[in-house]
Amino acid sequence: MSDDTSSIIAAADQQMKKAIEHLESELVKIRAGKANPQMLDSLIVDYYGNPTPVNQVANVSVLDARTLTIQPWEKNMLQPIEKSIIAANLGVTPQNDGTIIRITMPPLTEERRKELVKKCHGEAEHTKVSIRNIRRDAIEQIKKLQKNGLSEDVAKDAEAEVQTTTDNNTAAVEKHLTYKEKEIMSV
Repeated sequence: MSDDTSSIIAAADQQMKKAIEHLESELVKIRAGKANPQMLDSLIVDYYGNPTPVNQVANVSVLDARTLTIQPWEKNMLQPIEKSIIAANLGVTPQNDGTIIRITMPPLTEERRKELVKKCHGEAEHTKVSIRNIRRDAIEQIKKLQKNGLSEDVAKDAEAEVQTTTDNNTAAVEKHLTYKEKEIMSV
């Protein structure tokens, strides 16, 4: 295989892995009935006029299996943090006691679990589409090289390699989805 095709395949694989990393970060945000501090990673708080991630203005920790605590480093940040949690529509209600904010994860109903599984499937499908688009782009680049003098055998081998990489990454998406689905559906 030529250096050009090898670099195309490597770049495609790297992009597919980034798509899977994005999927992992999105799946973590979908709560499964257990408290997870990463649920709040996307939460942005107004810190003296600057939008700031909550983990940069407070300590977020797990108190028990179903309770998160948020302890701001400045007491005057309690209200903005509480407002941003409510505005984020996470399906939880913050409880402010004047020094820390507690978030108790309510138990999931069967209907809510099914909604969350559908959301997971949607995220996984979005990632698969990204992977297929990356595959398409890589194959187009290989076909361009073939028009510019790359032998047909090398081009076919490179396309097969891209397809193998695509299959492996799609299987990884399915594995993540299955794990998250199991986590959500277990009571």
